[in-house]
Amino acid sequence: MSPSSDWGYNEFVHTGPGTLAGRYLRRFWQPVYHGEDLAGGRATPVRIMSEDFTLYRGESGSPYLVAFRCAHRGTQLSVGWVEGDCIRCFYHGWKYDGSGQCVEQPAEPEPFAGKVRIRSYPTQEYLGLIFAYLGEGEPPPFPLYPEFEDFAGILELDSFARACNYFNNLENSLDSTHVGFVHRTHGNAFDGVVDSPIVQAEESDWGIHFYAKRPVGGGRHTYFGMPNIFHMHALPTDPEAGWREFLFWWVPVDDEHHIQFGVSRMGVTGEAAGRYQERRQARLAQMDLDHNALCNAILAGKLRLDEVDPKRTDIVRLQDDVAQVGQGRIADREHERLGRADAGVIMIRKLWARELKALADGQPLKQWSRPAGLAPMTWNPELGD
Repeated sequence: MSPSSDWGYNEFVHTGPGTLAGRYLRRFWQPVYHGEDLAGGRATPVRIMSEDFTLYRGESGSPYLVAFRCAHRGTQLSVGWVEGDCIRCFYHGWKYDGSGQCVEQPAEPEPFAGKVRIRSYPTQEYLGLIFAYLGEGEPPPFPLYPEFEDFAGILELDSFARACNYFNNLENSLDSTHVGFVHRTHGNAFDGVVDSPIVQAEESDWGIHFYAKRPVGGGRHTYFGMPNIFHMHALPTDPEAGWREFLFWWVPVDDEHHIQFGVSRMGVTGEAAGRYQERRQARLAQMDLDHNALCNAILAGKLRLDEVDPKRTDIVRLQDDVAQVGQGRIADREHERLGRADAGVIMIRKLWARELKALADGQPLKQWSRPAGLAPMTWNPELGD
């Protein structure tokens, strides 16, 4: 199947206001920030899908997302002051509550605050992330992941920015073959030359059920949730923590940058958990090289990947940077040649093309639903075909 024959592939990558993919992604709750990075009484600018917003945490502890600029003279609101659960503009002191309603205009002898409102967006804090609904109308029910809420072990956030279109990363998630090459230096990776998995992908109630079975035995079940969520096991990075169960969201910043928001859970408890935390902090303390800068140097031919000290950066992240950014900030799919191993990539394009075409034509969209108890399985030798 030629990628150029897929309806609307160029539509997938553009997510600004008014674009088809932007309209589609805005129909779902999206993570926009780490909760622990937003202190009470503080505001910050955030950019999501080529649109700027003001995120602040009221003194009550509740997060709020409102328009980027004051309605008065257009000054950036995030440089102002948080007062209670309101935000006051730095320029002339107009104050807005969390719904976007202007509630004070200090310099106006006859205030008309009741006639002034800026846009606001529903928010929800969950699993350490702040989610927002950026679409029109009432938001859909907020999706929950109970197995990440109450379990014996450690819940950990692991998010970062990558300098390419979000769809590069989204497709990479449904590509098991790359692990044996991009991550070949990882002690738990398979040999891509002789042991690359045979893959299958099928549409599910949530999105895609992805299978990968290796010739030497064992396999992997992972799950993609439409439109931009992935539920998987990740390669171990610690001798006591084992495989980590991850939820990922790939959220566009603009068409050439995105954030991978990740939440992982590990069933390590007691003294082992304490030892894990100490080793993790020690590893992070050694990481003084920025993976994005290293990626740029490698792609420019100024550095080789095997010359990078793996202790001084997140080497798995850097390996994926090189592969995905190396496709182009926005990948050229017109001249690629897909194979049998690209079953997951082909499937996700089909689903996105179908849903965007339905959205463009004003037709009903599929209502995706995640079954209770859905769980990835990794390298289980008892897996069938």
